[in-house]
Amino acid sequence: MTNLQPLNGNLIVRPLMQETQTASGIFIPDSGEKKPGQGEVLAVGPGALKEDGSLVAMQVKIGDNVLFKKYCPDEFEINGDKVLVLSQNDVLAIINN
Repeated sequence: MTNLQPLNGNLIVRPLMQETQTASGIFIPDSGEKKPGQGEVLAVGPGALKEDGSLVAMQVKIGDNVLFKKYCPDEFEINGDKVLVLSQNDVLAIINN
């Protein structure tokens, strides 16, 4: 989908759609949501560079579904598709199916 290669400890994520309606039928606006974002990892960088020149290994891999801090990613549109670029440090968890 994307020809982007993230640098350092960054990753590219395709956002997954969030429920915008509660079980009782109340619609939740984006500004009212306090949950983290969810997405599928499309690409990962080589890892963050430490002061000694070594790399911090990436803990996520392509294809992982992740939870991330909602207000951290930078949003871009590539070939009509919405993608997010965020730091591995902003990933809260990997979702195991």
